[in-house]
Amino acid sequence: MTELRQDPTTKQWVIIATERARRPQDFVQQSISLTLPPYKADCPFCPGNEHMTPPEKMAYRSGGPVNGPGWWVRAVPNKFSALIPEGSLIRKEEDGFFRKMDGVGQHEVIIESPQHNLCIPLMEDKQVEEVVLAYRERYLTLREDPRFSLIIIFKNHGPGAGTSLEHPHSQLVATPIVPLSIRYRYEKAMGHYDDAGTCVYCDYIRAGLRVRTRLVMETERFLAFHPFASRAPFETWILPKEHQASFGSITMNDSKEFSRVLKVILLKMYHALNNPGYNYIIHTAPIKDEQEEYYHWHLQILPRLVTPAGFELGTGMFINTALPEETAAFIRDFPV
Repeated sequence: MTELRQDPTTKQWVIIATERARRPQDFVQQSISLTLPPYKADCPFCPGNEHMTPPEKMAYRSGGPVNGPGWWVRAVPNKFSALIPEGSLIRKEEDGFFRKMDGVGQHEVIIESPQHNLCIPLMEDKQVEEVVLAYRERYLTLREDPRFSLIIIFKNHGPGAGTSLEHPHSQLVATPIVPLSIRYRYEKAMGHYDDAGTCVYCDYIRAGLRVRTRLVMETERFLAFHPFASRAPFETWILPKEHQASFGSITMNDSKEFSRVLKVILLKMYHALNNPGYNYIIHTAPIKDEQEEYYHWHLQILPRLVTPAGFELGTGMFINTALPEETAAFIRDFPV
């Protein structure tokens, strides 16, 4: 029977359409015979083409000049930035009704590897560690800017996920406002804390460890699971077991363990689903709320295996045609 399931962290409902359910292996993507080269002369993210990007904000390099070759992870401003560092934070009104402000913020690209065709699942463990440490370093630097209220780190992999450049990269955006959808998520967590006196994500972790049917991977410090009310097939969350509201609280050692969990999950998806497109997002507390007890940072992976249509767009309620208990078992047992 089809089920309506509610996400305890947001109170939003999803439809688990068991009448239309597909087996986990039915989501394996068709093979696309596209072989990418390790280097492209016209790619701005390939080594030797550093002049094609704005000057770097950070780089891990073994040698060579700033803004030159020799790096293995590099952060640069997005050349086609959604927000720019200059401008005023004063809000203005047009005709006494329409509100606007300058598009102030920081939009950066974290180039994950010098190799054009090397995606995260196929990287050495050390390289993935360095990518996560770059996330951490740029987060900690930008949080010191008093103009910024929120920092979001995300990755788009594959054309269906919105990526415009093949070269492996992630993005970071610092904004002077907290978007309404994030305020909503945060306020629901705050409401749970007011009612129960506990973090809803910590409660989620405890419940997941008791049930374990949706658990994919567990380490000393982190859990990966398919949520009870998954929005899409193979949706995956990675959370620290210890309560932390902000990604900025992650230690260097935990960054390394987190990177290993992330790589294993993406490697399982890469082989089990034939390199699907996906988006991942690091959800973290707004900067001024980083020490609060009611939020819990986590990474959400959303594979692009289905396309939201009119019902989802019209209601905000997603239809998932896969049982998360089945997809979790499929990924958990898939050998890598």
